[in-house]
Amino acid sequence: MTATFLDVLSGFATDPAMLALLALGALLGLVLGAIPGISSTMALAVMLPVTFAMETGAAILFLIAIFMSSVYGGSISAILLKLPGTPAAIFTQVEGYPMARAGRAGQALSYALIASSIGGLIGLALLVTLTPLLARVATNFRSPEFAAVALFGLVMLSFSSNGSTIVATVIGLIGVLIGMIGFDPLTDAQRFTMGQPALQAGISLVPVIIGLFGLAEVLRALSLPGDRVLMRPSIGRITVPLRDLAGRVSPMLRGSVIGTFIGAIPAAGSAVAVSIAYAVEKRLSPNRAGFGSGEPDGLVAPEAANSAGVGGSLIPLMALGVPGDTITAVLMGALLLHGLQPGPTLFAANPTFVAWIYASVLLALVATLVVGLASLRFAVLITRVPPRVMLIVVAVFCVIGAFAIRNDMNDVYVMAAFGLLGWVFHKLNLPATPLAFGLILGPILEENVRRSLMISQGDWSVFISRPVAGGFLLISLLLVIGPPAIRYSRKLTAVLE
Repeated sequence: MTATFLDVLSGFATDPAMLALLALGALLGLVLGAIPGISSTMALAVMLPVTFAMETGAAILFLIAIFMSSVYGGSISAILLKLPGTPAAIFTQVEGYPMARAGRAGQALSYALIASSIGGLIGLALLVTLTPLLARVATNFRSPEFAAVALFGLVMLSFSSNGSTIVATVIGLIGVLIGMIGFDPLTDAQRFTMGQPALQAGISLVPVIIGLFGLAEVLRALSLPGDRVLMRPSIGRITVPLRDLAGRVSPMLRGSVIGTFIGAIPAAGSAVAVSIAYAVEKRLSPNRAGFGSGEPDGLVAPEAANSAGVGGSLIPLMALGVPGDTITAVLMGALLLHGLQPGPTLFAANPTFVAWIYASVLLALVATLVVGLASLRFAVLITRVPPRVMLIVVAVFCVIGAFAIRNDMNDVYVMAAFGLLGWVFHKLNLPATPLAFGLILGPILEENVRRSLMISQGDWSVFISRPVAGGFLLISLLLVIGPPAIRYSRKLTAVLE
């Protein structure tokens, strides 16, 4: 396998046409990922027809370059405009945008790019070395495990916002309830639609995110008097001091491991990975007090997790023939179009294809780093646009991004409603992030809890009789009762003394 990999890598790296295709894919991914509403899945789907006339190796290289680069691209608009280009970039804007407002836009982009590159490398390394083990674990995941992971994510989210944990939990549960609008996933019955046909398909995630974090910022800026309408982030310096970067190695490593593992679980998704990575970092970081106000630890951990999830999502695709998420489902479609069938026999039957994947991920990481570094100066020029012009541009992006998901004006209305809600949250100093992730995790939790109970004929012990599910539930329980128990113990000790 090593010799095959080196041969394929050498062939890619010494072919000018391949290098040009690699650079083009990285550039397209960066641009598409930075546009709110154009997710990595949409970027791949849009460019898929372009690969029909390509050779198999070229098509794989081009699509994976778009995949990797779009993952980082989502952080650009999140940092500069507080407008996440992708759902997984929510926590990037939580920490990156305050850094930009403090005159550190260049450093925030650099942190995101470096963390994305390191996360991608670690994800690739784990993909290569741990595929059999991680694939075996992911194969054993059934509805009880998915439900336990979703509950774990919701519990972690309650610790991921500044302020009251109870308030964050309540807001997250509101997001869960919003996620129940539309058709019941198991019975197709309508729920909470109030007789409105527009609500039958449910509330789409991307318009909610664009409204909460994009349009809400426009409304907030418009509510300021005169020239204070929008604070333009200054560029600052782009380079990150080596000492500061070295201090962020641990968050990047933790985020990378979390991203790879969660990415290897089919249907878990990058949004779950980044939320868990952010929440874990907020509990472990020595700089946790600065989270929410521009703390680099809170920026690099989810960025590393997001990028590492690329390698993780390829594990079930390559080892089992099962797409890890919607992005790899599109990628699998491309492979099938080129006559390749991923699955358990892949490594023995077609080692060259495996080498193509490994080499493409590695070269895509390098290309993303190079294109990202080259674009830093140009990206931060967005901060020099006059404030009122920028407000118009951001508002237009919000409308386009919301409409582009399903070509449906109802999504624009949803975006506007949640933009107003986000503005109200800002006025009341309430966190909006738990609402968005409650909307993400709620449907996963509900569907898998109900499916588990249907299979077990109503026996709730199914959630503790399976080791992995029981383990996640135990950790969630300890997270809920642990902090109050520790506080009570300290108070009791103080009284006794």
